[in-house]
Amino acid sequence: MHGKYRAIFTILCRGPLTFHSAYQKTIVTCCCVLDIPKQGMNSAAPSLRIVLLTVKQEIESCGKCLIILICCPQLLFLAYFSRLLMHNGYKCSIIQPKTSVLQRTLSEPWVGLNMKKNAFYAQSGGVTAVINASACGVIETARQHTDKIGKVYAGANGILGALYENLIDTSLESADDIAALKHTPGGAFGSCRFKLKDIDTHRAEYQRLIEVFKAHDIGYFFYNGGGDSSDTAFKVSQLSEKMGFPITCIGIPKTVDNDLPITDNCPGFGSVAKYVAVSIKEASMDIESMYETSTKVFVMEVMGRHAGWIAAAGGLASEQEGEPPHIIVFPEIPFEKARLIDRVKACVKDHGFCVIVISEGARYADGKFLADAGSKDAFGNTQLGGVAATLAQMIEDELSLKYHYAVADYLQRSARHIASAVDVEQAYAVGKAAVEFALEGKNAVMPVIIREAGDTYAWHIDEAPLARLANVEKLMPLDFISEDGFHITNTARKYLTPLIQGEAYPPYKNGLPEYVHLKNILAEKKLPVYKPG
Repeated sequence: MHGKYRAIFTILCRGPLTFHSAYQKTIVTCCCVLDIPKQGMNSAAPSLRIVLLTVKQEIESCGKCLIILICCPQLLFLAYFSRLLMHNGYKCSIIQPKTSVLQRTLSEPWVGLNMKKNAFYAQSGGVTAVINASACGVIETARQHTDKIGKVYAGANGILGALYENLIDTSLESADDIAALKHTPGGAFGSCRFKLKDIDTHRAEYQRLIEVFKAHDIGYFFYNGGGDSSDTAFKVSQLSEKMGFPITCIGIPKTVDNDLPITDNCPGFGSVAKYVAVSIKEASMDIESMYETSTKVFVMEVMGRHAGWIAAAGGLASEQEGEPPHIIVFPEIPFEKARLIDRVKACVKDHGFCVIVISEGARYADGKFLADAGSKDAFGNTQLGGVAATLAQMIEDELSLKYHYAVADYLQRSARHIASAVDVEQAYAVGKAAVEFALEGKNAVMPVIIREAGDTYAWHIDEAPLARLANVEKLMPLDFISEDGFHITNTARKYLTPLIQGEAYPPYKNGLPEYVHLKNILAEKKLPVYKPG
């Protein structure tokens, strides 16, 4: 293997090479040959530092493009070293020891070394009250490193913006408007529910992404979403290496469902938890005022398909024994109609009224959802809706009690006016860390929140591999749910309470929150129109 590599390297080293460019001819000199043994990266660390120093010295002294020849049987190492060079401000290509690949590489236009890369940021899935704070963290941090990151493009309507080459040029937005994203809800650039299909059967979608990135000189991909988004970013990082245009892919956590593994909590959840706890507390005071002659039962439906984190947050409103909500229905606990009806009947007898928080994903023991709408969403999930109405009608049929119900729906995830200050801070922090990780040479990872030990709440940012986050859901631990299955435990309360702390009110004008609307000007397209296969 080594002999084959050396033969080709000898040919290349006989003299300067001329790469034909559309603009000019660029002389490429060979500054060194690095011989990597089969042991791999660890044993090569000292040599890497020497080569990197040599590259810098050669660039500074002659300003020429350089080619570094690496004798190495491991393609993984070549990709690793190319990323190391890129994150030190140099553009490089890997020349593999195959004649066809070598000829193709030498005939392609040479775009030169010492070029900074652009970045692409996209929002995915349902938006939150604080996802724009993560976008703010990404863009503001990138603007602090203009020596390594050029423009930050944002996908118009998420990943669809990359597929259809609808790239928003965020460099045209003012610093004040970017800063205002921190207190603006929704998705400033548009999001989408679009899951890239299996890479083996729909490879063209992934190749299109990389073609768009290559056309716009994008070397950094920041994908703000949940488990499906982590899977996409991970696959793009792998395929881009194979296509000879390595892209640094960093996931940014976001989901109101709080169901990503490894991270202590997900940005977006703290604000939803605060909204639900406050809303159920206030609604309960209304019901308590009128139950003698009016409503006896109030049901509030919240999000949470498989995990009951949001429903659990409603339990924070019950600060004393017997305070509402009196019943919480979790997806993790199989629904039993008879038990629920008995509990409602006893609650009305003891308190005069009953307040219930139910997760949209409540289901029977056989797995069937109470509110199965009979259709699927873009991710292939069962379309849910109306579990509050279903439960309320069930109670009326059995107990003949007057009821009201409410569906928090989009209100819970868009309520920036009552966002948790902790949530806003953490959302910005993971966006900032994503850029910092990329500049440190990390790839296929996601910034995660780590809760520190101790009685006083403290946290810091660490990293986790995207491969361990992709398509994995974190459910509520059983020790967070009371033995009867209808409420939260003190352990859950200890976990949840710090996440809703602090207020981060937006500025107000004429009595209403003042949010920003960006210009969202698209960059000029460079590729043919995309036609999905």
